[in-house]
This record gives sequence, structure tokens and C-alpha cells, in this order.
Amino acid sequence: MARQRLQKLLAAAGICSRRRAEELLVQGRVKVNGKRAVLGDQADPLLDEVLLNGQPLPAAATPLTVLLHKPRGVHSTCYDPAGRPTVLELLPPRLARGLGLHPVGRLDSESHGALLLSNNGALTLGLTHPRYSHPKTYEVWVRGKPSPASLERWRRGLPLDGVASRPVLIQQLHQAGDRTLLELVMREGRNRQIRRTAELLGHPVLDLQRLAVGPVALGELAPGAWRPLHPEEEAALELLLLGDQGPAESPQA
Repeated sequence: MARQRLQKLLAAAGICSRRRAEELLVQGRVKVNGKRAVLGDQADPLLDEVLLNGQPLPAAATPLTVLLHKPRGVHSTCYDPAGRPTVLELLPPRLARGLGLHPVGRLDSESHGALLLSNNGALTLGLTHPRYSHPKTYEVWVRGKPSPASLERWRRGLPLDGVASRPVLIQQLHQAGDRTLLELVMREGRNRQIRRTAELLGHPVLDLQRLAVGPVALGELAPGAWRPLHPEEEAALELLLLGDQGPAESPQA
């Protein structure tokens, strides 16, 4: 087997995402042939001894991706040092730990809705890397009634932290009293992007639900519940990721 970057090996073993693997390397918790590994190091799992916290890596897990309806107040991480609830606690231990599922991207703790968890490192990279622009669909209640001009500014993409945002598909679905329901289709996922944009426009978010990640829709899945992806959803995701092999868009993360 060819030598591979250590973060790829850890992800393939179903331990964590590549991003989390990089953190483990920085923390000095990975050794190769008895020597502390650093970012950029590579290894061949057939020839080299790779240890995490003194233990050998498990064999690569059977690829699995599930859809979870993340409730409010639950954090999209594998582990929270403050002891707050995490999405892995909503899954059976045999999936959360035995197969090494980890969140594909994040959904902030105040928000709820569709979140994918997977042990497929290639899928995680394809759906979360900034160079790709896969759509995610949201329903958002905001305070007040945004004017057509405000919605047009949002559609064009407001700059955040001095960096332009990608355009957003947005439509008003309903208006009730002093709040408005919007549907958004986003092609990037910067930190709390929807909430920050709404705040800049003077219409703070009251409730935020993610309805779909690409072709995988939340549907009637109850909060806290999960299910494996249907075969047609897996096929649709594969087609989506195959499209990444074409010309890439400019990074905007």
C-alpha cells in the first residue's frame, strides 16, 4: 500500500474527521514507528506502526453515512471538553464508537435539522472543503419583515469579516405578526453565516432549521432520530461528488 498522510489514515480507520486528525497530530498523540508524528508526515499502514494514544489504529471501518435530525442544544462534535451533549450521544455506541462516525460539517448548537455523520473520509472532504459549493437548504424565521431591498442584498451575498459571500437563493415563504419565514439555499458554510448576515440586515434569526444537505432531505425525521441513507441518496451523493472532479470554483470559505 502506498504511503499516505496520517490524517487520511486516521479518517480511513473511522476514528475521526481529517480536521480532527490534524488536531491530534498537533497535540502529539500520534506516533509512527515510535517517533512522534507531525503535520505532513506520511506512513504506509502495511509497513509502519502507527499508534494513537499508544494504541494501534483499527482496521478501516465499513463505509457508512447516516442522516441525523440534530436537536437544539446539541453540539456537532465528537467530544465536548465542557461535557455538553454531542451528536454522537444520539447514536448507538456500535455506530458512534465502533464504526467511527463523525459529523460532516457543523450545525451550530442553537440550530436544528439535517446533519450527516459518516466514517467516509472522501465524502466528508467532498462535502465540507471550501473549494466545493454543494447546496444546503434552510428554513429560517427572522424578526420583522425584510424589505425587497434587504432580501436582494442577501441574495447577492453580504461581506463578512471583509470577505465577500457567495450568492444565496432566498425566497419569502410566510409572514406572521412581527416575524417572517424564509427559505435559503446556501453554497458555503462560514461560521454562523446565516445568523450573522440576518443580524447585519436588522432581522435577527428566531429559528433556524436545515432541511437538506445536497440531495439528502430531512423529511419527517423526528428531532434526535437518525437513519441510514437510502441507496438512491447514496447514489445521488456519489454523483454530486463526481462533479467535483471538474473545474473547481474559487474558494470562498
